[in-house]
Amino acid sequence: MSRKIRYGMVGGGRGAFIGAVHRIAAAIDQQVELVCGAFSSDPEKSKASGADLFLPGDRCYGSFQEMMAAESRLPLGERMDFVAIVTPNHVHFPPAKLALEKGFHVLSDKPATFDLREAVALQKLVKKTGLLYGLTHNYTGYPMVKEARHLVQSGKLGTIRKVVVEYPQGWLATRIEASGQKQASWRTDPKRSGAAGCIGDIGTHAENLAEYITGLQIDELAADITAFVKGRKLDDDGNVLLRFKGGAKGVLHSSQISVGEENNLNIRVYGETGGLEWHQREPNTLLVKWSDQPMQVYRAAQGYLSDAAKGAGRTPPAHPEGYLEAFANIYKNFANAIRAREEGRAMAKDDPANDFPKIEDGVRGMAFIEAVVKSSAGNARWTKVKA
Repeated sequence: MSRKIRYGMVGGGRGAFIGAVHRIAAAIDQQVELVCGAFSSDPEKSKASGADLFLPGDRCYGSFQEMMAAESRLPLGERMDFVAIVTPNHVHFPPAKLALEKGFHVLSDKPATFDLREAVALQKLVKKTGLLYGLTHNYTGYPMVKEARHLVQSGKLGTIRKVVVEYPQGWLATRIEASGQKQASWRTDPKRSGAAGCIGDIGTHAENLAEYITGLQIDELAADITAFVKGRKLDDDGNVLLRFKGGAKGVLHSSQISVGEENNLNIRVYGETGGLEWHQREPNTLLVKWSDQPMQVYRAAQGYLSDAAKGAGRTPPAHPEGYLEAFANIYKNFANAIRAREEGRAMAKDDPANDFPKIEDGVRGMAFIEAVVKSSAGNARWTKVKA
């Protein structure tokens, strides 16, 4: 297959944040190119946004419905191969469903859908069509996160006993949504965000990171979520006790009212014989701890790392890579999977080039949100995560 993988975008037009992040990430490895888009629910704004990106006028659509219909009529050598969905949560499911029905692969921003019912319906459709579905839990793309996963999978830490994962932010410490701040407005609106605010926005990142690194699934949880800011309709802080299948226990803390915190995602994992610690603020470092020897400091791009970690990096040691490069690894691997399919090549489930979050991760994220909200409403009652 001697060409770039082509994609169209839904959302991400003028004034959006995450759309530009997706486009930069997609472009880093020069494997993927943007060929069309429906960038806004406002047709004129959508077309103007496409013009900003120098797309042909006839590939800048007024709606995602128009885009799916028009692209499906184009010859195979011209149409998009997949669609990237970068909208608020309530507009994740409709374009994903239509894209799959029209024969296009889907890469969506998280969480997968507005609620668990939609996520299950999407999972069934992915299975029925046999098409690819990816989810941009981009923190799994960091090289040292992949190294942490490798250390757990290799058994070097022994049986996992405890997981502590945190994602505090401070940007919603005041009611900035009342001023019309776009990113705050939809995230705090239950009609657009869903049943949860902070837990759905960043708590699912913490949940996904914990399950990705440990390979364990959360079985049940006890949650206490709060809307601290007066007048806010959705939670802006959450504290969750976790019980994993297999016996490990954990703590998940997610907050958007922790004043002074940026995107301070971090995780600690403890097994019978060792532990590890990773912080997104210093993403190229992984701390590995032992009971009978000094702590080790693993660094990105070093020859002693696993193939998965080395394959996720692009620069020599000490040249910083971060958020955008990790995001790019999701796009790179999703493109790998499409290319393999087009060439008739099977990819092993554990192939590092096939490592990106899939529909099952999306369903688990929605089940996590549902369980957290239900548990908190029941005074932190232990609640099963029913994916």
